[in-house]
Parts: sequence; structure tokens; C-alpha cells
Amino acid sequence: MNISRNFLVIGALYLVAGMGFGTWMSMSEQFAIAPVHAHMNLLGFVLMTVFGLAYRMMPELAADWMAPAHFWLHQAGTLVFVIFLWLLLSERMAGAVAGPILSIAELAIILGALIWLWNLWRSRSV
Repeated sequence: MNISRNFLVIGALYLVAGMGFGTWMSMSEQFAIAPVHAHMNLLGFVLMTVFGLAYRMMPELAADWMAPAHFWLHQAGTLVFVIFLWLLLSERMAGAVAGPILSIAELAIILGALIWLWNLWRSRSV
């Protein structure tokens, strides 16, 4: 698995999806869902691009279990978070249902970030 490439490609997909979502949001004047657009671009495009470039610049960070764990936790957490935030803010799902799922997605993203931090901390190249 090429962690760097995967983060970069999926980050680019989030960029295009986020731009399309922003265009749709403005055309339909549904500005209450702007946080979905922001999270698609920040968690999806920006962070994944940063992670992809960092793994490219420091390939030793991808040498063990931490990189795939970070990758999959961030992917799953971001996708679930963006979908359920949209369902919540567009009033397609009640907060009592979406809230716990959003919390689990956030925990996945945070756990991935903690693994990333630990991987950086133990690395001698940082």
C-alpha cells in the first residue's frame, strides 16, 4: 500500500467533491449545510494532502502498522463524519441518531491523529 499516493489521490477526490458540493450548495441556497462543505475540504482535501506529502517526504513513517492504521482511521472517520453531518444539517436525520455516529467518526479521526503524532514523535527524521 502506497500511503502517500493514497492520501494524495483521495485528497484530490475530496477537493473535487468539496468544490462540487460548494457549487451545489450555493446554487440551491442551502447555506445551513456549509459546515459539511468546510469539513470536506479541511478533513478531506487539506489534511489528506498534508499527510500524503509528509509520508512522501519521510517514507520511513510508512514502514510499520502505524501508517495504514492512520490512513484507514482517517478515511473511515472522515467519510462517515461528512455523510452524517450532511444528514443532520439537512434535517434528513435526527440529532439523536446522527449524534452518536458523528461522535464515533470523530473518535476514529482523533485516534488516527494520535497514531500520526506518535509516529512523528518516535521518528528520528522529524
